[in-house]
Amino acid sequence: MKKTYILDTNVFLTNANSVYEFRNNDIIVPLKVLDEIDKHKKRQDGVGLNARSIIRVLDDLRSKGNLHKGVRIARGKGILSVRGYDLEDLPVGCDIESADNEILTTALTEMKKNPKRKVILVTRDINMRVKCDSLEIKTEDYATNKVVADEKHLFTGFKKHLVDDQLIDQFYDGEHIFFDKEDGKFFPNQFVMLVSNSNEKKSALARFVNYESKLEKVVETREAVWGLKPRNKEQTFALDLLNDPSVPIVTLVGKAGCGKTLLAIAAGLDQVLEKDMFKKLIVSRPVQPLGKDIGYLPGTMEEKMRPWLMPIQDNIDFLLNGKSKSMEMFFEDGTIQIEALTYIRGRSISNAFVIIDEAQNLTMHELKTIITRVGENTKIVLTGDVEQIDSVYLDATSNGLSYAVEKFKHHGLSGHVTLLKGERSKVATLASKIL
Repeated sequence: MKKTYILDTNVFLTNANSVYEFRNNDIIVPLKVLDEIDKHKKRQDGVGLNARSIIRVLDDLRSKGNLHKGVRIARGKGILSVRGYDLEDLPVGCDIESADNEILTTALTEMKKNPKRKVILVTRDINMRVKCDSLEIKTEDYATNKVVADEKHLFTGFKKHLVDDQLIDQFYDGEHIFFDKEDGKFFPNQFVMLVSNSNEKKSALARFVNYESKLEKVVETREAVWGLKPRNKEQTFALDLLNDPSVPIVTLVGKAGCGKTLLAIAAGLDQVLEKDMFKKLIVSRPVQPLGKDIGYLPGTMEEKMRPWLMPIQDNIDFLLNGKSKSMEMFFEDGTIQIEALTYIRGRSISNAFVIIDEAQNLTMHELKTIITRVGENTKIVLTGDVEQIDSVYLDATSNGLSYAVEKFKHHGLSGHVTLLKGERSKVATLASKIL
């Protein structure tokens, strides 16, 4: 049976092409939604992009007919129309000044005019769905383009693999060990713990490159990287990737205190200041919301960005042993740069070690914009915690960092590690467990 879907503002701001996803069912866009979209169209982030895009989509449909009467979206698709509401349908006690209540009233008006048609309000707003249920309006969540069904299925970059006992001995003896596809599915630069099938305590750490290459040994770094040594196997894996010039894209995911940002900055300082592999270290993180202009207040871009980048500066200060003069000198000569992501479009960044912290607050579009700026001899490291997302339009399975992890895992130019153990302090580790 044909249905009528009423789409909330957040659906359009999540995906400008959402009107094409409802098959041969009709779509109603509440008039208030157009007002809400208009408020976001000047934003220079993914939300603003979607706002401008859906306006163009609707304008294109308008040229084919009348939006009030309804326009066929495409062949095999339903009718899209823009509708208002009857004030008499406003539920008792609801404030009509609320945008949500105007959208709800539009749904109630449509239900009254077409009692035989199933009317469903689609929204990503949990409270909106609660209000719908309270008013007996059928409602659904909008299933975004999730890169995985559940965050538990997100690629970790590590797996355990049972092998014969003698194979581990051969691996330690330096013999070339290969995996074939019959051994299971492995991804380029995935770390593997070889576990003896006769003695689970006997194991070896390896990095799978591809099915044509031998397993690489993972040896814990004996010499500190800029004064930093790994404290667990995941940190060892991370440094292995960060120090490998053949892996220009590295993603590090983990909870607060696991060392992902500190490891990335330590590797960056080492390769820029000591090994001279890159000319500069560029560090940034999304200004929330990403892309919002940092303003016309007095001061340089670095001074305006500094509040958002204090965690990064804290890490640099720690690694430089509190030598603030040295840090300022590196900032002044451009060896260490603070970059605003707002102005990265159109640039080509070469000969740099780039760190994007808090990358879980990036959308797919923003992530693509950043990574496509990478020029020759540049390494980019994306760090973040997919469980701590500040954007209302993203979640653990639809943010840019999760997309990077999943989409790049098939390619040898990238590597990923999920860090599990907190190493900041005993207090921080305890707090993350019990609070």
